[in-house]
Amino acid sequence: MEFKRLNNGVEIPSVGYGVYQTPKDKTMKLVRDALDVGYRHIDTAQNYSNEAEVGSAILESGISREDVFVTTKTQTSGYESTLRGIDHSLEKFGHDYFDLILIHWPTGDNVGTYHALEDALNDGKCRAIGLSNFNSRQFGEILTNCAVKPAVNQIETHLLWQQEKMHKFLVENNCLHESWSPFSSGNFNLFNNEVLLEIANNHFKSVAQVILRFLIQTDIVVLPKSSSKSRMKENLDVFDFNLSSTEIRDIKSLNQNKSYCNWPYSMQEEI
Repeated sequence: MEFKRLNNGVEIPSVGYGVYQTPKDKTMKLVRDALDVGYRHIDTAQNYSNEAEVGSAILESGISREDVFVTTKTQTSGYESTLRGIDHSLEKFGHDYFDLILIHWPTGDNVGTYHALEDALNDGKCRAIGLSNFNSRQFGEILTNCAVKPAVNQIETHLLWQQEKMHKFLVENNCLHESWSPFSSGNFNLFNNEVLLEIANNHFKSVAQVILRFLIQTDIVVLPKSSSKSRMKENLDVFDFNLSSTEIRDIKSLNQNKSYCNWPYSMQEEI
């Protein structure tokens, strides 16, 4: 496993397991499977309604809490409701802290919401804080009005929308770029793309592994999702090869600045 270092020194695994749209009755087994094959980074959210199951899976796995990096995201707007929401999430999660808490999407009171994250950080309820689905303008509002620089911005990022403009902005602001939906949820027929198939054959890897390797090599943390244990293992097996500069260039040429879901619309400002 490779790690990235956040702007406050905390290390985050380069590949995480996402549980978006994972039913509560399946979350425990799938997270246990992910932990069993080697994942040490789990991404959940208040909106996903499975924080409790993620926490229970970690407990039942026998793996030390300190060895698993867990992200959650707020679904609240404003200081007081966000503080209450974080405490409720911790209660459900069943552990003393999250490693990372993000504002899930821009709200009516981004600054007040972020101040609550800052206080949660100061109180030891998390080890790092950041944003999700924030464009550069919204990110700038946080920089101007808050004391703690966001450590992460989790945004839609895949080969058809490589977020080159936003990536440059995040690098300039010492904020880690994290990709949700690195496979674009199976859209755009990427797994049959001739360029990717040729590169995959050159490395005796799958197209999925090439996609993840490309994002990792361009300093982006990835959150692939799968309900298949063999696919989970495959998605984690991306650290024993490197793409050449020519292959990186060829993959970059696939970019179309194209969202597969057009949400949130404010991110279109970054095209």
